[in-house]
Amino acid sequence: EVDLVESGGDLVQPGGSLRLSCTASEFSFVNNDMFWLRQVPGKGLEWVSRINIDGTTDYPYSVMGRFTVSRDSAKNTLYLQMNSLKTEDTGLYYCATDYPCGGAWCDGTIRGQGTQVTVAS
Repeated sequence: EVDLVESGGDLVQPGGSLRLSCTASEFSFVNNDMFWLRQVPGKGLEWVSRINIDGTTDYPYSVMGRFTVSRDSAKNTLYLQMNSLKTEDTGLYYCATDYPCGGAWCDGTIRGQGTQVTVAS
């Protein structure tokens, strides 16, 4: 059974940084396109990064230049480095295997339980 586990969420002040991690059992990040998504209070699920099998990455405009997704094949770990955090980045962050579908989970998406990021002064 595939098990994804996110960690690294915390309370941080605006302008601060966090690095999220996602580890996996029975699953290889290098063999799958991977996404970081977040659930923002009062809003639907939204994607914040993508890393493809070939290592190329993509970000929505809202986080471009501030967030960086990466992976360590030796550790089989996915990362999300988040800098210059804003209050609107607050949310529950998930690593997952697909984009959202209309603000919700697509059928068949593999994801973890999420890690909470709170940006507040």
